[in-house]
Amino acid sequence: MRTGNRRSGRSWSRFAAAAALTGASVAGAACSSDDESPAAAVDATSVEVTSVATETPTTAPTTSAAAPTTTGAPAATVVVAPASGASTIADLLALGRPVVLGHAGGEDEFPHSTPFAFASSAAAGVDMLDLDVQLSADGVLIVHHDDTIDRTTDGTGAVASMTYDQLALLDNAHWFTALCVCQDQPPPAYLYRGIRTGDVPPPPGATADDFVIPRFVDIIERYPSYPLNIEIKGSGAPAIAAADALVAILTQYERLDGAVVTSFDDAVVAHLGEIAPTLELTPGLDLSTKWVLERTPLPAGMRILQVPIEYSGIQVITPELVTDSHAAGYLIWVWPNDRNVENAEGYASLLAQGLDGLNINYPATGVAAVRDFIANG
Repeated sequence: MRTGNRRSGRSWSRFAAAAALTGASVAGAACSSDDESPAAAVDATSVEVTSVATETPTTAPTTSAAAPTTTGAPAATVVVAPASGASTIADLLALGRPVVLGHAGGEDEFPHSTPFAFASSAAAGVDMLDLDVQLSADGVLIVHHDDTIDRTTDGTGAVASMTYDQLALLDNAHWFTALCVCQDQPPPAYLYRGIRTGDVPPPPGATADDFVIPRFVDIIERYPSYPLNIEIKGSGAPAIAAADALVAILTQYERLDGAVVTSFDDAVVAHLGEIAPTLELTPGLDLSTKWVLERTPLPAGMRILQVPIEYSGIQVITPELVTDSHAAGYLIWVWPNDRNVENAEGYASLLAQGLDGLNINYPATGVAAVRDFIANG
């Protein structure tokens, strides 16, 4: 599994333990590296997007040395519709073809979970935006993966300890490079560093606000008809509170039918089913594991599995899993946890295995792979 700039967030750290309990062997498993197959470098000045407006906060965080220097009113938000024309989950599944999800906006190609990444992913023509949500200290539902700000921003500390005004001042592209999100690269490798703080000009069509930690409401207002794949981060009471906030916003914007929601905590998923019975839910880790390893049926109404290719030496995606899942009426959306698969050939191989969705990190490449797959019958 990856531990760098990728889906450690979809971490199956409990999968191996569950496998051991059910008799699956995980002995000798080793983590794979994200950086064995370098991505092509991205020229930050060559990518053009339409800006996503956010409020410019006025309270500086103690964890960031610099505040954004943008002045004046933010650029007007431009509403973006999905290229597929599918705005609800029912519409999406009725397309009758594999769907492409831009994982966190395409995290190997663009800075994770930034408005810039989501805009770039949508411009590439993905069918669905994929994002993670959690609450700030003052109860704002934000789009952010980790429980700290250390990995992606110029700050340090726990998300839950900071207000949104503090979080919004951070440079959310500070550690992004074309090879990794890491802190050991030469300065020129950090392609988008300093745009948020006003030290570097943004790419054409973008602003400093496109490299912020966004609020969930900013994304849903920018993409009011775009299907969303949403993971609630964490577990227990904080995740339950985030679930409540998410359902309230989806209800307010009349988008309960346009989202697939999950959590690694099955109790959070169960809570979502209670407060929003019509919401499309993906099972959490325990229920997914029981299906993968034991073929224990999913709860009634659940029909989308979201799983990695493999984990800790266990091959999750197998011909038997695909056959059995389809026979049971389940779809499989895969997130490759191997950067060597994040390319046209890798995507084509996954599609050839009969998978129903690609939650991937190179949006345009994934869209082209599905187009070619359909064209070649």
